[in-house]
Amino acid sequence: MLQALAIKYRPKNFNELIGQNTVSISLKYALENNRLAHAYLFSGLRGSGKTSSARIFSRALVCEKGPSANPCGECSQCVSSLNGSNIDIIEMDAASHRSLEDIQELIEQVKYAPSLARFKIFIIDEVHMLTPQAANALLKTLEEPPSYVKFILATTDPLKLPATVLSRTQHFRFKQISQHEILKHLEWILDQEKINYEEEALRLIARSGNGSLRDTLTLLDQAIVYCQNHIQTEKITTMLGFLDPAKIEEFYQAILSNDKDKVLEFLKEFEDYEANNVIDEMIFFLKNAFFAKNNLFSMLIYERFFRILSRAKTMLNSSDNDSFVLCVMAFMLIEATHLKSIDEAINTQETKQTNLAIHTNIQEKSILNTTPKEENSNPYELLLKAIYKRDYDLGEVFKKTTNFISFKDDVFSINSNAKDEDRNTLNNGFKLIKLLLSELFGKNTQIKIQKIENLQTQNLQDVFKTPPKIENKVVPNLNEHFENFKKDAKKYDPKNETKEALDKLFGSPQIQN
Repeated sequence: MLQALAIKYRPKNFNELIGQNTVSISLKYALENNRLAHAYLFSGLRGSGKTSSARIFSRALVCEKGPSANPCGECSQCVSSLNGSNIDIIEMDAASHRSLEDIQELIEQVKYAPSLARFKIFIIDEVHMLTPQAANALLKTLEEPPSYVKFILATTDPLKLPATVLSRTQHFRFKQISQHEILKHLEWILDQEKINYEEEALRLIARSGNGSLRDTLTLLDQAIVYCQNHIQTEKITTMLGFLDPAKIEEFYQAILSNDKDKVLEFLKEFEDYEANNVIDEMIFFLKNAFFAKNNLFSMLIYERFFRILSRAKTMLNSSDNDSFVLCVMAFMLIEATHLKSIDEAINTQETKQTNLAIHTNIQEKSILNTTPKEENSNPYELLLKAIYKRDYDLGEVFKKTTNFISFKDDVFSINSNAKDEDRNTLNNGFKLIKLLLSELFGKNTQIKIQKIENLQTQNLQDVFKTPPKIENKVVPNLNEHFENFKKDAKKYDPKNETKEALDKLFGSPQIQN
């Protein structure tokens, strides 16, 4: 008779139980050393082996050669247990028998000794479905049953059980079965069934089972029929609504190469699939590439891509437009490839600074070897332009109050006649000026400032020694004094404001011989 694979290959002993070594070892030890409890609770994901383990454990308890961790499978008790006809092993589905009356009927059966077996065993599946009244009615019996009674409770949601029930049982937690173990089991089954398969197709089936062996075997039954006894990756992706892994890889290649046209083509194709599945497929491919140490992505790209895909999954929960979410995701992935790590940014900056230093050294030599007429090569003009770009007001004050003297041996010499607010402005901007000097001419550049005072009336009197007498703003015989003034004026008037100084002192005199 044709049977579903989940039934045909149901484990018959603890050695055949897939992915639950911890539970198997514990129960086998209890059987071998006669350390048996009166009530057990098996909890875990659907299809993880709870009911199968309960049946194996029950058979081990009633085996005529036991209790034994390895029931013989040949005695009348084992045979009837395998056939589901053992009258001393009673299975009850609490999802459909959840009322107080159902539990009262069960408690009534507890009073009677087993008919043929060593123990009378009650397997209650989905026990969390019992009503509160039914669960409370079971408590007393569950805590102190007759010595010949064993309870095995199974549930997918132990948190829904009253704490009083949990406290009266030994609790065994069944973990999610790993994909690796499921994949090995699928391969073994297909070898037994003599069915051809592609390993990548089996990976897709194993992943779709989400850790439930029963669900996975159900999908395998469907795949055998759909693929007509030759399980192929292309057909499985169509059956499950998945993207072909090769297309996912092509999509990532388009992202890395910044081929936006190709990315847009893929996005149009992705509209035929569920967005959630698309993102899951991309995460799965990325995870496999990471563990396979694939050189397709750097560690930084892995980190950024995982974060973006995770954010896209969250966006799907709050958006009605799946296509929009996929578009945002795709362009975030492209943008992530342009970002640099901190180390890369530091190395790039250091390279720029090195190139700048080389450039400025060459520029400095060029400046020293050119004539002052070449305005663009004047270091003072270069500095002034840089100051203007960063701080216009500071540039205005710097231009008004300073004069260039020389630039030699990494020393930039200027003089300054700044006073009051202008002096404060220069002092506040001094760090910026030094920074700009370093950027323009190298880190070793120093600035030297010679302070001078504005030309005052007393300074002119010092030049003239004996101040001339002024009558009607006409100064006779001033040629000699004027020539002396012109010779020494630079000491007091570096900006050639001689005429302004004379106007201030003499009120624009008319010079006569």
